[in-house]
Amino acid sequence: MPRINLILPTILYIFLLPHQSFAQEWSYFGADQSGTKYSPLQQIHRENVNELEVAWIYRTGELERLSEAQSKQQSFENTPVIVDGSLIICTPVGRIIAVDPANGKERWVFDPNDYPISGSINYAKCRGVSHWLDPEVENDALCKRRILYGDWRFRVFAIDAKTGKSCPGFGNNGVVQFNSDKNAVSGEFIYTPSPPAVVDDVAIFGSMITDNLRQDAPSGKVRAINARTGELVWEFDPIPRDPDDPAASSWLNNSNSKVGHANVWSMMSVDEERGLVFLPTSSPSTDFYGGERPGENRYANSVVALRGKTGEMVWHYQTVHHDVWDYDLPAQPVLVDIPVDGHKVPALIQVTKQGLVFTLHRETGEPIFPVEERPVPQGGVDGEWLSPTQPFPTLPPPIVSLGLSPDDAWGFTFVDRYFCRKKIEALRHDGMYAPPSLQGTILMPSFTGGANWGGGAYDVVNNLFIVNTTHMAAVARLVPSKDDDSGMVMPMKDATRTTADSPISFPQHGTPYSVEHWFVLSPLGAPCTEPPWGRLTAIDMVNGSIKWQVALGSLENLLPIPLPLELGTPSGGGAIVTAGGVVFIAATLDDNFRAYDTQSGEVLWKTKLPAGGQATPMTYAVAGRQYVVIAAGGHALYQTTPGDYVIAYTVGEQE
Repeated sequence: MPRINLILPTILYIFLLPHQSFAQEWSYFGADQSGTKYSPLQQIHRENVNELEVAWIYRTGELERLSEAQSKQQSFENTPVIVDGSLIICTPVGRIIAVDPANGKERWVFDPNDYPISGSINYAKCRGVSHWLDPEVENDALCKRRILYGDWRFRVFAIDAKTGKSCPGFGNNGVVQFNSDKNAVSGEFIYTPSPPAVVDDVAIFGSMITDNLRQDAPSGKVRAINARTGELVWEFDPIPRDPDDPAASSWLNNSNSKVGHANVWSMMSVDEERGLVFLPTSSPSTDFYGGERPGENRYANSVVALRGKTGEMVWHYQTVHHDVWDYDLPAQPVLVDIPVDGHKVPALIQVTKQGLVFTLHRETGEPIFPVEERPVPQGGVDGEWLSPTQPFPTLPPPIVSLGLSPDDAWGFTFVDRYFCRKKIEALRHDGMYAPPSLQGTILMPSFTGGANWGGGAYDVVNNLFIVNTTHMAAVARLVPSKDDDSGMVMPMKDATRTTADSPISFPQHGTPYSVEHWFVLSPLGAPCTEPPWGRLTAIDMVNGSIKWQVALGSLENLLPIPLPLELGTPSGGGAIVTAGGVVFIAATLDDNFRAYDTQSGEVLWKTKLPAGGQATPMTYAVAGRQYVVIAAGGHALYQTTPGDYVIAYTVGEQE
């Protein structure tokens, strides 16, 4: 393609969307606080991306600091960011490292840990950091620009972006210790893996909490603190405790006083012009039985828009009523302006584990593409309460299959297809929203998605929303509780010792049922769903149609013989998109890093990583040279190749 064709779209974009912000230097997890994961850089483009080579490699040394058991629990999900000219890396246990973005040489390290770290690290991860510029101090003052983030011990830190030193006026010498509203029980944790949203001088933190342990779980409240002092500014509990709250009536029998969770464990988005923060909330406790919380359970499983400075509610939109499938909102809402009837409309795009894509007006929460309430399967276990309908967007269409029937069974041979069919027939299989049962109910998509925390990227020139998904079915089977269930604790699955179809039990204390779940696999260990089992999809957000969908990932690391069958794999992490017409994504279980053509989905480049790349990449330019960076360190859930690598790629000749 002639070079002029790469330049014109960006020029047109700048003139047509003067109020749409984007980061030249990838300064937030999603490039900007709108979560677009878009870069206007185009030195690397369709014609030269196949020339990408390693520019530098930085080793964090993290695995050397952890025991063998702890190394299996860590997940290197970090997306580095550029802050004050340094590339800022956050390791799973919260070490912050600044390196020179041109050569990867270390500039400073901030380490909040004492070694050796004792005990479990609770699947530690740090997806990223945010930053804040203090307008009230001199330019050369300590912590003029400060980095803000949380760690696996539920602590929040403020450190100077230039030196890595703690900010003395913030909390206790740069540290704020958050506290849960309930004492932890065996196997329970609460921490802050995702970067905070920042609105003016307010930093807003969500939390990750152990699922399926107990009905009377810790609150999933969102905490907003002053970025200068660390003092609490406001809190928002996604479970409306005040009986005068309009949403309280959607919690029958005063159940809003008896449950927890509905936390925001993924990334939030910020509309900086309007001062709004958007929260993707999760399911209330417990995930697979809701008889103790009858009603629609509003604010849970919702996009919630708040005033960032005050926490005042602006609007909310629920994507699942009374969730009993663990269908949390897993991903950062994407804020863009899309053309509707010749006008630019401020939109919010929310992808879900169900593979449904909701497109809402971000000032009002009203759907831009219509949403229908459709009847869904009923007949839950004794004591359950179910919503008779669930919301389905009419556009875009679902990006994964909804439900799995015996006729959908797939196999490499007629033999394993036969066994898959028999497995499906033995389980309840009457649709995506069929409730968990004593028989065992198929969840398709599974509780891992569909989409997950990698979320989507947005091509702002061509209005394409690009997202990776998993196409696998799981089972949720409820088991009546026994008198001796009180000693049952949360299992910590060692994926090296169990298979994906081995049942794992979760206690759900305080309810009549524990739950078992597993994936629906053939005797050969392959999913009983039709491949590709991992997919990358581009959606035209002007008309709501799917522009292309391709397989994402090969089976080379999953077979006894490393055959590069491009049948797709589950993925952790997401994609980014650039003005050069390229989509970059790692995420898959084959340890590969790929570049796709934004317009066609064609693979333009692929390279093998030294470890699992379950992270979202980023890109930036230094002295006119564009780099693409990925963290490769493996993942506790997927048990991909462990490591401690941050790798930058570039091409030799750049215009």
